[in-house]
Amino acid sequence: MEAPRLAHTMSSPTSPCEEVIKNLSLEAIQLCDRDGNKSQDSGIAEMEELPVPHNIKISNITCDSFKISWDMDSKSKDRITHYFIDLNKKENKNSNKFKHKDVPTKLVAKAVPLPMTVRGHWFLSPRTEYTVAVQTASKQVDGDYVVSEWSEIIEFCTADYSKVHLTQLLEKAEVIAGRMLKLSVFYRNQHKEYFDYIREHHGNAMQPSVKDNSGSHGSPISGKLEGIFFSCNTEFNTGKPPQDSPYGRYRYEIAAEKLFNPNTNLYFGDFYCMYTAYHYVILVIAPVGSPGDEFCKQRLPQLNIKDNKFLTCDEEDGVMVYHHAQDVILEVIYTDPVDLSLGTVAEITGHQLMSLSTANAKKDPSCKTCNISVGR
Repeated sequence: MEAPRLAHTMSSPTSPCEEVIKNLSLEAIQLCDRDGNKSQDSGIAEMEELPVPHNIKISNITCDSFKISWDMDSKSKDRITHYFIDLNKKENKNSNKFKHKDVPTKLVAKAVPLPMTVRGHWFLSPRTEYTVAVQTASKQVDGDYVVSEWSEIIEFCTADYSKVHLTQLLEKAEVIAGRMLKLSVFYRNQHKEYFDYIREHHGNAMQPSVKDNSGSHGSPISGKLEGIFFSCNTEFNTGKPPQDSPYGRYRYEIAAEKLFNPNTNLYFGDFYCMYTAYHYVILVIAPVGSPGDEFCKQRLPQLNIKDNKFLTCDEEDGVMVYHHAQDVILEVIYTDPVDLSLGTVAEITGHQLMSLSTANAKKDPSCKTCNISVGR
């Protein structure tokens, strides 16, 4: 079936792209410039009788889809054959540029009953602000369209990854996690001033802070979950934490059982890379029933603490034994305060490798290992 097209005089900075959208109400998609109003569309005739959409409503928003509906006068309503939906990322100085630099998307949809579902990870990305406007149109015998005025422009924001999307990421991460190595401590590197500040201003207890925006753009924990970042990876030949660190020359070490035990729940948070060969997995440890635990239950896949591919806690001969995945770098977020007296602080003997920091690191959207078929 040949996809309907916009009038032949309309053009795009790039080649036109027309596809049949099968399982949705969209008949075709055409990439083109926003033309502002109908008078600039030289190949599209004017017909004032076509009703202008108003009172636009956006609902059922996910990370890569939404439903749209609107009201319109009944006059000439029966002449409408198509809807034009003009969708653009909202312009701002901090605009998200993680997949497409430009999204000049005009959807050409058959006039179906409203609300209509708009879905597509190639032009919709998670946690992103968009503007949308609508025209009604009547396709003519020669293939051109008669159109209404544009509706008002409204704004909306797409959602985070759901548990379904995170489970897809989890399954991809499991493929490359590798064998399990033993560990005995969690550790956190910072500058000496950080630990001095904790002692002086926070009664010796490290406090949870809001997670930064590193990792997948659609991650529901970025900018929302409060926690304390820990590492747990060990060196293969020593079984101990590496002596180098990107985060500071002073390291706090705490016995693994103090943070991770049968009284805590474990959640999968994210899987990403930063244009490098190695990958990161974010895990969340939350004391059972804590605010962090309730936050994660609603948003993240929960892992069996005794049986998963990333970080395990089990009892052997009356002693708690811990293992971590060898082939991914684990970033562990603990959601409650941690008193420094439960562990030790000492200066590392290695180097501070700032280039390896993941603070606000952006995920590589082209990596086939750690991306899924939704907005990045």
